[in-house]
Amino acid sequence: MISQRASLEKELAALQRDILRMGSMVEEAVFNAVQALVTQDEVLAKQVIMNDDQVDMLCEEVENRCVRLIATQQPIARDLRVIITGIKIIINLERMADHAVDIARSALNLIICYSATVADVAVQGISKIGGLVQQMVKEGLDAYVNDDVERARQMCNADDEVDHLYNRTFKAILDLMEKEPENIRCYVFLLLAALRLERVADRATNIGEDVVYLVTGEWEELN
Repeated sequence: MISQRASLEKELAALQRDILRMGSMVEEAVFNAVQALVTQDEVLAKQVIMNDDQVDMLCEEVENRCVRLIATQQPIARDLRVIITGIKIIINLERMADHAVDIARSALNLIICYSATVADVAVQGISKIGGLVQQMVKEGLDAYVNDDVERARQMCNADDEVDHLYNRTFKAILDLMEKEPENIRCYVFLLLAALRLERVADRATNIGEDVVYLVTGEWEELN
């Protein structure tokens, strides 16, 4: 007969697998949303929006698993931290997925209002932010699966670079709005997309902080 300890370890391993599966879905959603915006891909944007239901369902399943483990296994010490961290990570992942949906919606709106005269510099800035943010999400999940505190801290340091690029892109788009008032509607959707990407970076930083707590048992402000 399987021992209670072995049973708990099996459940915690399954929990981690589900979190990583959800993380993979969110990584893909963020990537596809940015691609849809940059390439004006209506089909891809709609796919991001449609797939969000799968992320929400998995989030609910993982959350229920965590609650059940706390109620039935009465975990302590690191085991409890694993579960608490799991809950916090899926909440951040779910919000990232919501931001990806918002970016996809901006892409759809941008397609409708798109003008050939819209400056490429605005789209290129968002593309660069997207690349940095996607890497942060990947690094955060890798740090989680490997209990890598140093990697988590390094990933969070990248948030400063995202903020810098976001501020620069924001200013560039505002300048374009003044110069090209006929394209303001297009630029508004680009601004919204840039803002959502900056929020995804903040959520990735939260995951980095969760990793530090998981490994050390102490909360550390990394943003």
